[in-house]
Amino acid sequence: MTAPAAPVLRACGVTKVYGGTHALKGVDFGVAPGRVTAVFGENGAGKSTLMKILAGIEHPTTGHVELDGRPTTLVSSRDAADQGIAIIHQELSLCPNLSIQDNLFLAREVSGGFGAIDRKSQRATTATILRNLEEDMDPDRLVGDLRLGQQQVVEIARALLQEARVLIMDEPTSALTAHEVEVLFRVIRELTASGVAIVYISHHLDEALEIADDVVVLRDGRLVASAGADEVDIGWIVEQMVGRDQDALFPHRTPVLGEELLTVRDLVVADPANPDRLAIDRLSMTIRQGEIIGIYGLMGSGRTELLEALAGRVPTLGGEVLLAGAPLEEPDIRHRIEQGVVLVPEDRQRDGLVQTMSVGENLSLAGLAAFVRRLFVSRDRERQAVERMITDVTVKTDGPGAAIGSLSGGNQQKVVIGKALLTDPRVLLLDDPSRGVDVGAKADIFELMAAQARRGLAVLFTTSDAEEALHIPDRLLVLVRGTVAGEFRRGEINREELMSVSDGAALDAAGGGER
Repeated sequence: MTAPAAPVLRACGVTKVYGGTHALKGVDFGVAPGRVTAVFGENGAGKSTLMKILAGIEHPTTGHVELDGRPTTLVSSRDAADQGIAIIHQELSLCPNLSIQDNLFLAREVSGGFGAIDRKSQRATTATILRNLEEDMDPDRLVGDLRLGQQQVVEIARALLQEARVLIMDEPTSALTAHEVEVLFRVIRELTASGVAIVYISHHLDEALEIADDVVVLRDGRLVASAGADEVDIGWIVEQMVGRDQDALFPHRTPVLGEELLTVRDLVVADPANPDRLAIDRLSMTIRQGEIIGIYGLMGSGRTELLEALAGRVPTLGGEVLLAGAPLEEPDIRHRIEQGVVLVPEDRQRDGLVQTMSVGENLSLAGLAAFVRRLFVSRDRERQAVERMITDVTVKTDGPGAAIGSLSGGNQQKVVIGKALLTDPRVLLLDDPSRGVDVGAKADIFELMAAQARRGLAVLFTTSDAEEALHIPDRLLVLVRGTVAGEFRRGEINREELMSVSDGAALDAAGGGER
């Protein structure tokens, strides 16, 4: 039997203290060449802090890092990169005003002599990496014009360009399509076959188990469990992470339905990125008071465009939307919010939060008009509403004045939901609300959705997670190329059947495959 390879990179007894917060407590963690180590844990468990220490972004309070068995001090991320350690961050760190190739070669431009940049060489290298990732993108295209999933591919490409010995992937697939995930997994297997050590962090537990060789679980700053990936299952991981069974993560509810609240008839929406293509094609649906409807679809199915059209963010080409039987005539965000339709967007960093504002300022921003008295904002009423919402949506924060960037991804998402709820909506739209958050925060978000339905709101959410689609909504609509390919009540469909419907085979057989 071959002895396991020695770790190429190790954290030895690492602690990290921020003020009175102990983010890491004596963690021993290592990654071996040619293996994928999946790291699991709730938001705030210490995963990202540990990765930042291994990538030279943060420094341990006590303990040390070893590279090739020798203690080392990684003074910066550039120093770590020079020693073969690269990281793909959970939150994208791209420059939207620069092209794809400029983002890939930022701070490591190729010199063409006489101080000039060899853009031809950079462009060719960028094109090669994008082809390997099976992405047909122009290297000179602005990153700001790309959809979120394509931006994530660019972030991955930038890390691959470094040809690292250790590659840390923090939520690399949160916005990728199923095909893009398959391509990434192929690339990961090619990297490990050449001896690269991979650290893989994901809240998609089944996905991470598929690619991992080893798994470790962090909880409250400690490494609490480790095992071979072939020795464990999702239930074991969830129990180690949160101390409860996986089934307890989904709220059990018997819906009490009221009147039909939102009606959509023959809605037509163009693809904002390609106006010659229809993102939504003659879609009709209804949702009642107290009902939760899920929209399941793969990337490109039109699920985001549907919610953005209902919220007034993108224009419609045809059809009508009615609220309690009355047409919603004003197709813009402000009027839709005033009429009671509000959207929690897919990209919380870009569209949901103002990074320079505090937690409280972000919460009250969309509903600020409700606190205005005689042309002035009543700060007392605003503060009371914000504090109440922090409690209602269970945001873990030091208070309304805390910086929004100090919160974990799951708590930031709760702030975005709380901001929407402070507008006093009748219809709550949530676009992939659990994207990039841990299982514990997911459970809190699902319970929030159920609580709003019990209050009589109509809740419409999208997801690309099959387990969420099967367990959360009262009714599930499966979207394929802008058309409803199937409608099911909870318990009427299993995972395999859902996959079959969502791949569009039935739609193609019915003649709906052409545009």
